[in-house]
Amino acid sequence: MTLHTHARPRDLDAILLRNWPLPIPSGEGDKEERGHVLILGGSREMPGAVILAAVAALRAGAGKLTVATGNSVAQLVALAIPESRVLGLAENEAGGFTVEAVAELDPLADRINAILIGPGMQDEEATARLVHALLPRLHGTDTSVILDANAMGAILHPPAGVNPPFRFGVPVLVTPHAGEMAHLTGIAKEEIAGDADRIALEAAQRWNAVVTLKGARTVIATPRGERWQHEGGNIGLATSGSGDVLAGIVAGLAARGADLAQAAAWGVVLHAQAGEHLAARMGKIGYLARELSDEVPALLEQAAGEPADAALRPSGNFAGGKS
Repeated sequence: MTLHTHARPRDLDAILLRNWPLPIPSGEGDKEERGHVLILGGSREMPGAVILAAVAALRAGAGKLTVATGNSVAQLVALAIPESRVLGLAENEAGGFTVEAVAELDPLADRINAILIGPGMQDEEATARLVHALLPRLHGTDTSVILDANAMGAILHPPAGVNPPFRFGVPVLVTPHAGEMAHLTGIAKEEIAGDADRIALEAAQRWNAVVTLKGARTVIATPRGERWQHEGGNIGLATSGSGDVLAGIVAGLAARGADLAQAAAWGVVLHAQAGEHLAARMGKIGYLARELSDEVPALLEQAAGEPADAALRPSGNFAGGKS
């Protein structure tokens, strides 16, 4: 395996993305061709996170959406997203899901193209048990797996008899910001901010995961040593729910057929550019995470139809911080 540990990460600019086009469904295609995404998350205290992620997945082009969330909030989520099938799962006292949820999800395993686990979930250890129970069922199905928020705790809480950190048998995508990476690795947040390239790459290889280390400069690293970066500075994206939207965009792109690295790369740029569009109309501080998703379809259309030096570039560069 050739590891590009000394090479500078490739910039996620318009030319690179134009030469790395997303899968496009045929004009005669139906919703099945656009992909089926499952969003697993939410809780009594944070039902909004799974709603934000689910809407973002649809805005990114997924054709079918299923949301699996706690029984306590399933009806609320169903009313908020009438386009979705919603499954209610058993919850424990801490707000996490019980492992019995796997039986509810098992019939979907062969029918989904991407699964996002984590937005709004509580009880890290219970979430890790659920992740480890689900992964064997998903292996061999060509389902893209994205772990966000509390679901990344599966790295710290492996199955019995396995020492942490957990190494995934099949690569998944994880989406930590610096604080979450500090939690997952034990490395100080300040050190992570100052050495993101190395830390993201080492984590990708250690965990067998595509790592999207979010920040004002976001670094994407793969187990094979590939790295990309995206720099920006839109402070408005540092707001509650912004990371849930990004995770949902990535999941929607993966459902359409993008591999994990491509879905992460395009998702990071689309998320940042959505923030740029909102900042241009409303100001850089005060727009809401739920408003980001509405910008995504036009950005995708623009990327597909404009010259490479103009695609996704309303303000001259790819800018945007990540939360």
